[in-house]
Amino acid sequence: MSGIRLGRDSFHTYEEGIKREWIIGNGIGGYASSTVIGAGARTYHGLLVAAPPDSPGRVLLLSSLDEEISLNEDIYPLATHKYPGTVYPEGFTYLTKFILAPAPLWVYQPGDFTVKKKIFMVHNSNTTCILYEVRCRREGALLRISPLVNARSFHGTTRSGDLSFSQKAETDGTKLESSNGFTFWLSSNLQYHADPKWYYNFEYDIEKDRGLAFREDHFNPGYFESRLKMGTSYFFIAASTENISSLTLEKAEELYTREVYRQNLFAFNSRLTEPFALKLLRATDPFIVKHPLTGEKTIIAGYPWFSDWGRDVMISFPGLVLIPRRFEDAKSILKNFSSNCRRGLIPNNFPAFGGEPVYNTVDASLWFIHSLSRYFAYTEDLLFLSDIWGTVEDIIDNYSKGTDFGIGMDSDYLIRQGPQLTWMDAKVNDIPVTPRAGKACEINALWYNTLRTACRLGDLLGRDTSSYETLAAGVASNFERVFWNPENNCLYDIVSEDKAGNQIKDSSIRPNQIFAVSLPYTMLSPEKEKAIVDRVEKDLLTPFGLRTLSLDDPSYIGLYRGGSESRDSAYHNGTVWPWLLGPYVKAYRKVHNYSKKSLEDMRALLQGFDSHLETAGIGTISEVFDGDFPHSPGGCIAQAWSVAEILRAYVEDVLGIKP
Repeated sequence: MSGIRLGRDSFHTYEEGIKREWIIGNGIGGYASSTVIGAGARTYHGLLVAAPPDSPGRVLLLSSLDEEISLNEDIYPLATHKYPGTVYPEGFTYLTKFILAPAPLWVYQPGDFTVKKKIFMVHNSNTTCILYEVRCRREGALLRISPLVNARSFHGTTRSGDLSFSQKAETDGTKLESSNGFTFWLSSNLQYHADPKWYYNFEYDIEKDRGLAFREDHFNPGYFESRLKMGTSYFFIAASTENISSLTLEKAEELYTREVYRQNLFAFNSRLTEPFALKLLRATDPFIVKHPLTGEKTIIAGYPWFSDWGRDVMISFPGLVLIPRRFEDAKSILKNFSSNCRRGLIPNNFPAFGGEPVYNTVDASLWFIHSLSRYFAYTEDLLFLSDIWGTVEDIIDNYSKGTDFGIGMDSDYLIRQGPQLTWMDAKVNDIPVTPRAGKACEINALWYNTLRTACRLGDLLGRDTSSYETLAAGVASNFERVFWNPENNCLYDIVSEDKAGNQIKDSSIRPNQIFAVSLPYTMLSPEKEKAIVDRVEKDLLTPFGLRTLSLDDPSYIGLYRGGSESRDSAYHNGTVWPWLLGPYVKAYRKVHNYSKKSLEDMRALLQGFDSHLETAGIGTISEVFDGDFPHSPGGCIAQAWSVAEILRAYVEDVLGIKP
């Protein structure tokens, strides 16, 4: 697969170094992540953030490894930490290269030594391995590596008085047990020496900027050590929730080779060869994980902090599992969410990874049927379609008759819903920022698409779909009348009623209307569809996605910054979302009659993310960007639907590779 290489100019200062982060996953929800200079800048950073099957949520176990080479009076620390008022040590000054291809690799050159370090996770295991290649050009040097560990929720912080550890030390590692019930192992071919102590007052600068807890302590149970011979020596350290005391260097290297093979096979099976598409393809893999309760596959909405959200899963579905041709995973994901459908509602999310689902979403179920349709387009799997058809019927039946959260069809065949049920669901002090209660333009575009999709798929199964045809015709007869805004030549975002029953039409220019053009089944004339795309282009388009509100709107907020209240207020009021470029590209090509110029325009737009792959989350795409220039990235460093929709649009709508 295509790799990404960064040199000294990308991390020549601490401040520059913490702007770039990396992340890898293990296929079951755990991950390893930090900055490219190794300094923890978030509570979510750690070399082993495990997803134990018996513990809802993810747990930080191994925070970092502090490597140090000493020779006589010369000491070369490779670690980097931030403490109050200082950065110490400054190991990043020895860092010359960071390479992601496919696992992260660091090259340090302290004095007469060259240290190459690569990190990988064992697939389907809460195990992280770190492999070292140390080239020594002087006699008598000593390598010492000190692990810093913890045992807390990845959302929080710990002080030394909150936690204690016991350990059973051996010459090649140790078994650690925390006072809050977690057990894990450290193992190496270096000699282990128990020397327990706490390190205090680490600071996480990114969390400080986000207005969150940013200071904590880590436990150091001891250190691994070895004399270095002249020439090249090879070492490993592994951390795991499994007993890895018998792990050897040869076995660790074999596990690395196996992981590289798995990722190369994944790329081969996708049949993609175009370089930019392959870069995006590599970014898809960490999001596909096994659900801890059902054993079926699901999609993590974003790293580092999100779990699996139904809406995000279904929007990400084509790009993450269909484009890469992961059809068994695709089927498993649909089965997982179908089995959790209640009263026609697909779960909004599982609050703790592996926790009980909640259902407060109006669009996840509609996206589910869209994803099922795309799965069938790629696979023609009529048997699976038949098996899951009951969920399709359940969704349409409940939406047409009415279900929870005020979701239901009105007399004009359009769907209405209560507040905070669309994707614009941020709230401040439990008050929705963009409540969008009433009839939302994209929900009704999705509703029509759902009905027409059900007619087509149902006909293939020999089902009676006449009632769906009637509903679809009703939606089409009212959609334009209710939502068209002649003044702005686009759609109203929300149509609702006040307490007196008076109709209120929200003329805010938002990106939600793009789905009335981009979905497979649409209702407007070509002229009106072109007008919507023109309006979105004029008011909302940026190089990294669509703004969530026109910058001419009085409520527009151009910077996604500060504490949670500030960020949540901006989240859907101007902040740019990359995933919206997927439907935009599809709509743009459609209204420009799939011209050669529209193809090249959209190719250039999407390839603009190539430079972003070397900033923020290395090799992946951020959750959001500022609405204001220069559109700095923010939110999660790796967002499923960001990656998915950029890849899907590039492969299907630019490269023209379709089912």
